[in-house]
Amino acid sequence: MNIQGMLLAVAIPAAILFGGPVIVFSKGRSISSSLQLIGSGGLMLVVLTHVAEAFQLFPWMGWGLERSAGHYLDLTGAVLGLALFPAGYLIQALRLPS
Repeated sequence: MNIQGMLLAVAIPAAILFGGPVIVFSKGRSISSSLQLIGSGGLMLVVLTHVAEAFQLFPWMGWGLERSAGHYLDLTGAVLGLALFPAGYLIQALRLPS
């Protein structure tokens, strides 16, 4: 599978994952929906940085190099996504009436 196919295979689920919190946030703004939206936005940032790396966009970002702006942008998106999205989902699940 080529790089474009792999990116597409990751981008579609990330976009779907981003769509859910957008809908939840638009219906009612709460801390849990905000955390989910920021977290899924972080995951979309990871996808976009990998797209930019694959297509050699913005070469001054130093894609793939340690201690470069592109590396820290990717790392920040991953940390936000993997920390805030599950936290928001957990808060929402605990607040639902039984």
